[in-house]
Amino acid sequence: MSVSSKISQLMNKVPGKKQFGVYRFLPFYFILGGAMEWFMINVSVSNQTFYDVYRRKQAEKYYQKLEEK
Repeated sequence: MSVSSKISQLMNKVPGKKQFGVYRFLPFYFILGGAMEWFMINVSVSNQTFYDVYRRKQAEKYYQKLEEK
């Protein structure tokens, strides 16, 4: 049994194919997106979260633009 046929079997087990088609997978995408957002906010690597690094980079870009003027 190939990988693609296993994936097809798994996808066919998700209910709502007749009513919703491929849109029946949207709740999974919302849950995955929410989990990823939670991870980026709450999990720290080397004592920094994703948003700490993002804010620092944005501040660096802002001050670099001020120095160029």
